[in-house]
Amino acid sequence: MSNSKKRDSVLINAPRRAALKLGLAGTLMLALSCGVSPAFAAASKPKVGLIMKSLSNEFFKQMKAGADKYAAENKDKFEFKAVGMKDERDFAAQVDAVENFVTQKYDIIVVAPADSKAMATPLAKAVKAGVKVINIDVPLDADAKKAAGIDLAFFGPDNREGAKLAGDALAKDLGPGGKVVILEGNPEADNAKERKEGFMDSINAGKLQLLDSKTAHWETEEANTVMTNFLTKYKDIQGVMAANDSMALGVVKALDAAGQSGKIKVVGFDNIPPVQPLIKDGKMLATVEQYGAEMAVMGIKYGLRELAGEKFTGWVKTDVKLVTAKDLK
Repeated sequence: MSNSKKRDSVLINAPRRAALKLGLAGTLMLALSCGVSPAFAAASKPKVGLIMKSLSNEFFKQMKAGADKYAAENKDKFEFKAVGMKDERDFAAQVDAVENFVTQKYDIIVVAPADSKAMATPLAKAVKAGVKVINIDVPLDADAKKAAGIDLAFFGPDNREGAKLAGDALAKDLGPGGKVVILEGNPEADNAKERKEGFMDSINAGKLQLLDSKTAHWETEEANTVMTNFLTKYKDIQGVMAANDSMALGVVKALDAAGQSGKIKVVGFDNIPPVQPLIKDGKMLATVEQYGAEMAVMGIKYGLRELAGEKFTGWVKTDVKLVTAKDLK
């Protein structure tokens, strides 16, 4: 570079360097005037971690998307990271995620537990380490919380009520004596138990006949296998209650293969996007919206409120809504 070009470069960059020095000095003066160190000022935003179940489940993809969007809109207020499991039974991954967030000194953990009993102990360790823990979607078991010495509020839907909404729609369509099967969720999760109870409420009230009930652990392919076996074993199935929409997708796949789509009525739970065309086309009768994206955002908001000094106990209930073809027009 020639001497003249070097001089030009120095002259051009000098104001920038002066402005940078002035900015740094201004930041230092502001931090000192507030009585805090510059290091603290730079690292004062709380860290929020979201732990979900399987990200292969469309419901939790929606949950993550909603939380990511909210975090991006509020990036000046908190740092955020979301993690999920490989599949619905990868419980060890949730434990590892809790431990990692504690080690990384996260201030808030928002969690949808895969196992309502076993997750109480690792979450209790997080609480005792000073982390604010917000339980969403799936409630921790009351006895397990008591044994672990924690009293956490639950922020989520009435799963029994939601399942009954779907079950009642099926009972109304089939009428008394209708023959049905249930595909249950993960037996270790309280929301799976509650949804089965809701379905059973509808079966009893609608005088339906339950042929069989088995778990497919929330998974699409396992549900496809379970439903295929049901179709082989029972020749007179009229309705199917799937405890989530991922399993409902597997049910419809099995019905398609057997030429029974639309003939055997199917209800699900979650209102994930892939089931909406199936409802419109008559391959599913109904599902239940439980607003997963909004639930995650609510969990973050309540976590920040607890960090600010508020304390919540009991059950903060979120909405559920029956979704049928007329709602999707």
